[in-house]
Amino acid sequence: MTDIIHLLPDSIANQIAAGEVIQRPSSVVKELVENSIDAGAEHIQIVIKDAGRTLITVIDDGKGMSPTDARMAFERHATSKIKSADDLFALTTMGFRGEALPSIAAISQVEVKSRREEDELGTLLLISGSRLEKQEFIACGAGTSISVKNIFYNVPARRKFLKSNETERRNIFNEIERIALVHPHLEFSLIENDEETLHLTKAGLKQRIAQLEGKNILQQLIDIEAETALGKIYGYVSRPEYAKKRNSSQFFFVNNRYIRHPYFHKAVTTAFEQLISSDEKPTYYIYFEVDPESLDVNIHPTKTEVKFENEQALWQILMVTVKESLGKFNAVPTIDFDREDAPEIPVYDPSAPVQMPRVNVDPAYNPFNTPSFEPNRVSAPALGWEKLHKSFEEEVSPPSENILAGSAQNIPETDLYPEHYQYKQRYILTSVKSGLMIIDQHKAHIRILFEKYLTQIRKRKGVSQRVLFPEVLELSASESAALPSIMDDLEALGFELSNLGNNCFAVQGVPSEIESNNPGTIIKSMISYSLETGSDVKSEIQESIALSLARLTAIPYGRALTGEEMLLIVSELFATPSPSYTPDGQKVVSLLSDAEIEKKMN
Repeated sequence: MTDIIHLLPDSIANQIAAGEVIQRPSSVVKELVENSIDAGAEHIQIVIKDAGRTLITVIDDGKGMSPTDARMAFERHATSKIKSADDLFALTTMGFRGEALPSIAAISQVEVKSRREEDELGTLLLISGSRLEKQEFIACGAGTSISVKNIFYNVPARRKFLKSNETERRNIFNEIERIALVHPHLEFSLIENDEETLHLTKAGLKQRIAQLEGKNILQQLIDIEAETALGKIYGYVSRPEYAKKRNSSQFFFVNNRYIRHPYFHKAVTTAFEQLISSDEKPTYYIYFEVDPESLDVNIHPTKTEVKFENEQALWQILMVTVKESLGKFNAVPTIDFDREDAPEIPVYDPSAPVQMPRVNVDPAYNPFNTPSFEPNRVSAPALGWEKLHKSFEEEVSPPSENILAGSAQNIPETDLYPEHYQYKQRYILTSVKSGLMIIDQHKAHIRILFEKYLTQIRKRKGVSQRVLFPEVLELSASESAALPSIMDDLEALGFELSNLGNNCFAVQGVPSEIESNNPGTIIKSMISYSLETGSDVKSEIQESIALSLARLTAIPYGRALTGEEMLLIVSELFATPSPSYTPDGQKVVSLLSDAEIEKKMN
């Protein structure tokens, strides 16, 4: 019997590894930019075409590579970051496994240009599908330029299942944002389809956050800092009043590496527990500096999951640090005592002379002297209390059987039993054949507006109303990246936006039926909801936009409704395809049957 186990060729092994390391174009951007940072680059330029499908180029001014190093970099498990197993527990670089470049070369066409400062000529390397096609000397600038073309060209199934350009573009923005937040001293630029869409100059950490999220975020942030024997924690958290219901910027970094850590996220939310509602999320940018030996980053191919040696202790320190900062900057509400009518208590002064209290006595006071009443004093007129009491008894006396039956009264039935009744300015109650119907007025209006806005988007029948003073809308880098995907639908609703550059837009027009004085907030909420859903299907994106706008403009709880308004809501609700539930599955209508009512009354 022949042996059946054999070694895989390097090209196939690299393609298998690429399935873990290189998942989408943003993974290529992440790995190449991290290599540029490890090479000591000061300025990193990223060039993409078709959201990375056609071309991804990363150009840096780092130390460059020799001809031998340039070729060895694409060999599997070849790295300059570690030399022994002990180095795994003292990592200070971004990459270390030596799998990124071979994986990229296995599923794309790669062109490398690199030159060291001391060399006169650089190296040109052409690799296609793990096969070296050309290597020669060329004239180029100091540093390294790596171009990745036609990603997944030899893996059609992987390329087919790439998401839309808008989604892949957002993923690239997210990766650049995570890297830029831990390296504010570096300069980044992004060129998309021959147009520069992002430029981050060297700045401080807080200024770098403002470059990415907008200047308005500066007034929302609170400093946090704590240094213990286990490590250092610093960064920023948002004030409680600026917590968002969705799409909050939440970042954890450890030793200049972005991580996901649900356990530490719980610590932050615990600190905000009594300050924000359960459906709101705080914004935070929190950085850890710990001993590399107490940290394991080699547990996931994407290097976003790490393991701390002292997680529980760091959890407590983080929670206490956030709570302390919230209290220090008066973000925690204090107990406000009413001091308007409080007695003024003087402060004790030990040096002041002691004075005996003085008793004021009226020597002319005689308790046995009683005031004399004038006999001719005119008495107050009688108010007729007996008569008033009698009339009151007549008004509140229980109605007779004839009144209950309605036989002796000429009052219309609609007056005794109104068709619709508003309960606590929240629910609409109406009588039906089988019992009592309860309708949530806010959710019912969401259902109605959703169908209306969705029809406007699909038929492009939205009516725009020009605003007198255009509002300037400042977006973050990720929001600006997501805006083109929903711009057509926003225009179909009636929004008019003009690009001012640098992620700023002017709101020139709004839908005519919107009464809000802050259309920028509505647009940002719609973008956030679109980012949260992350859908690529056009119909689903349209539905998410219509639902987001319906939520923002629906009748709020606490608003009193007239009979005509309640009648209109009920009639329009039952004209929709699914009146019982909102588009996201929340219950709108509930029925209390006659049998249930009788059971409760017995």
